[in-house]
Amino acid sequence: FMLRGEHALDLIQRVTSNDASKLTDGKVQYSCLPNDKGGIVDDLLVYRYKADEYYLVVNASNIEKDWNWISKYNTKGVEMQNLSDGMSLLAVQGPKALATLQKLTEVNLSSMEYYTFAVGAFAGVEGVIISNTGYTGAGGFEIYFDNAVAEKMWDAIFEAGREFGIKPVGLGARDTLRLEMGFCLYGNDIDDTTSPIEAGLGWITKFTKEFTNSKALLEQKEKGVSRKLVGFEMVERGIPRHDYEIVDAAGNTIGKVTSGTQSPSLSKAIGMGYVPTAFSKPDSEIFVKIRDKAVKAKVVKVPFLKR
Repeated sequence: FMLRGEHALDLIQRVTSNDASKLTDGKVQYSCLPNDKGGIVDDLLVYRYKADEYYLVVNASNIEKDWNWISKYNTKGVEMQNLSDGMSLLAVQGPKALATLQKLTEVNLSSMEYYTFAVGAFAGVEGVIISNTGYTGAGGFEIYFDNAVAEKMWDAIFEAGREFGIKPVGLGARDTLRLEMGFCLYGNDIDDTTSPIEAGLGWITKFTKEFTNSKALLEQKEKGVSRKLVGFEMVERGIPRHDYEIVDAAGNTIGKVTSGTQSPSLSKAIGMGYVPTAFSKPDSEIFVKIRDKAVKAKVVKVPFLKR
């Protein structure tokens, strides 16, 4: 979504949890849209082009919901454009991403810091957004461009990366990578019913400003929450999956797995889920119900993969 006008920042500050006033031109910020019931409408990236022009990159499955939510608070005539249907994104991730992409642009990619972006010519196409962001923890860039040049971009990137053994990967691989980093996935680890404080997103929840439901969230932060999103690794054999029950040693249900997989990087099964605060400390013993059997696991700090 493109937001433009003198009140664009005011609107973003109203609907997002992080402090977008800290952004300067060319900077990106991770944030979320809190709802008015203590949950999260979506998580997103906020891009600042210039003082009165911002781009919000939301989850594709939530475009309509997010657009309606932000529009509801647009009372000061901020110009809003939904560019979603006309734009494509390719995430080029991993240690060879820089060398691959640098062949295709004059923009100095090695000088770009994490969570910054540039707009320039890429693979012979003007006005491409090159963003030092990603959802894998492996480093790399996300490239935004018009749908009309999508095939050209794909071909150019794969030609440039051929000498490095570039491979196309799907959402399954990306899901494993983001889980190893302890990144939240909307619809699994965060949703309309989970608060940013419960989800460990207090670091993007800034109470130096007022935003949707900020008073209630501040109270949560000060008084504490009854449950927390934790990372865990399986001690006994078994793979935790989304929606599996988490139980205590006595077999009482205490929570649910929100994400889980066998981690190829760590050669062990890992997961995330909500548990009562009493079980949220590292090394706490929990059990995951896998095919009616309580399989032992322990709470660990995220990211699972220490870089």
